[in-house]
Formats: sequence, C-alpha cells, structure tokens
Amino acid sequence: MGKLSRVNQTSLSDFLLLGISERPEEQSLLFVIFLGMYLVTMMGNLLIILAITSDPHLHTPMYFFLANLSITDACFTSASIPKMLINMHTQSQTISYSGCFAQLYFLLVFGGLDNLLLAVMAYDRYVAICQPLHYSTAMSPQLCALMLSICWMLTNCPALTHTLLLTRVAFCAHKAIPHFYCDPSALLKLACSDTRINELMIIIMGLMFLTAPLLLIVLSYVRISWAVFGISSPGGRWKAFSTCGSHLTVVLLFYGSLMGVYLLPPSTHSAERESRAAILYMVIIPMLNPFIYSLRNKDMNEALSKLFGSGKTISLP
Repeated sequence: MGKLSRVNQTSLSDFLLLGISERPEEQSLLFVIFLGMYLVTMMGNLLIILAITSDPHLHTPMYFFLANLSITDACFTSASIPKMLINMHTQSQTISYSGCFAQLYFLLVFGGLDNLLLAVMAYDRYVAICQPLHYSTAMSPQLCALMLSICWMLTNCPALTHTLLLTRVAFCAHKAIPHFYCDPSALLKLACSDTRINELMIIIMGLMFLTAPLLLIVLSYVRISWAVFGISSPGGRWKAFSTCGSHLTVVLLFYGSLMGVYLLPPSTHSAERESRAAILYMVIIPMLNPFIYSLRNKDMNEALSKLFGSGKTISLP
C-alpha cells in the first residue's frame, strides 16, 4: 500500500524512484550514510586534483589523466547521489521528466568517460614500461590533450543521441523505477511504444564504453606483463609493475562490480542486486579511488603533505 501511495504522488510528467529501501524508518540512517560517503568522495577527489595541479613534479601524463579521472568520478557521483539524498530527506521519491533525462545524460557521459580514461591510463602505463625511451614523445602534452578531447567527444555524442531517442518513447501510466537513479534499461521496461532502436543504442554504447575499453586494458596489461617478466632483476620487476598497482586495483573493482551483474544469467537478475552493484560502482569505488591512488604513492604523499603545509611525508604501515 505504501508503494501504491507513492506512485499516486507522481504526475503525468514525473517518474518515481523507488530508491534503495522502501521502509520509511530506514531513510534517516541511509541519508546519513550516503551523505557521509558523498562528502568523503568529493573531498578525496578534490584533494587529488589540488595536489596534482599545485605540484610541478606531478605534471606528467599519468597524473594528468588521474586528475581528470578524479573530476569525472566527482561528477559521476554528483549526477545521482544529491537527488537521492533530497528524496530521502523529503520522503518524496519523484523525479521530473526533464530531471530524469538530464540525470541519465550526465550518468552516461561521466560513466563512459570513466571507462575511457581507465583505458587511456592503461595505455599510458604500457608506453611507460614497454617503450620508455619513446615515452616523452608518445605521451606529449599535445597528444594527451587530444586523447582527452577524443574521450569527451566519444562519450558526449552517443550519450546525447541515446537521451534524445529516449525522449521520443511513450511511457505507460505506471512510471516506477526500481532504482535510486534513472537507469536506461529500467526506463525502457516502462515504455508503451516500440523501443528496438533504443535497445540497439544500449548495445552500441555497451560496446563503446565497456567492451572496447576493457579489451584495450587487457591488451595493455598483457604486453606490460610480458615486458615486466622479461626483466632479470626481481627488484626491477617489482618497481616496474608497482607503478600499475593502483590503476589495476581500480580496474578490477570497477569492472568486477559491473560484470557481477550484467554477465550473470538473466534469471539471477533482480532490482535489489542491480541496486547494490550500482552503489558499488557509482558510490563506493569513486570514494575509494583517491585512497587507492594516493596512500601507497610516494609522489602523491609528498604532494599532499605540501598541500597541507607539512614537510613530512605521510607514512603508512
């Protein structure tokens, strides 16, 4: 009955985000938890950006892409979490028609950009380890800026096209989305018109934003592993591969959470399982990224120490 009453609150131009939990007594606790996680995410990524921009020693391709990854993570999280927090605080689960499609567009843009940046960072590590003598020319500032521009173009055009195509879909009276954000697949399930072109667009975007970057990452690390194991010194092997540790950890967490849902048999899919996976790659991983990239990184530790006005490097056990 509670669910039906909230559905009745929606107007013809609104969607209903059912959120993480439908129990009113849990909303306050969830609000505090996700507000804390969101603030940690924003603060952590902001510190990474400030540390990289303020320290000339970090003005290298690897940290250039890391700074852009931090910006992307902050924007990706901000596309969904603030609205979820507002809905929890007001006990109103509605989102306007225009608000839903705006959120969807930004989620597609920054989610796709996240994937492409991880692939570009893998390529950067490949060049640094496998072709060190050509690194300065192969990863010149001009080329890095061009690669970033291409990543933005490759995400914006399909995301805008997919969003505009969805605006032409006719939706049924029942507009309840069993997530805390406007999920494109869930939106298509509410459609009362032909959605074949929209489903085709989802497949195309999946190939562009998930499959292609993952293949590039795997290929890069195969070449990196081949080069690292060819080093005779164990110390040299460890030094070479340690520069990839943070990036590889983020890749495993990000793609592991995605595959845990979308590569499982359809019979095992559920709204609850997909919501938990979405929380992992939309909230938890962007929150952990600054810690993963900085805690064991000597250069980042020194930059953060300078940022806080301390001459001591942050030491970890």
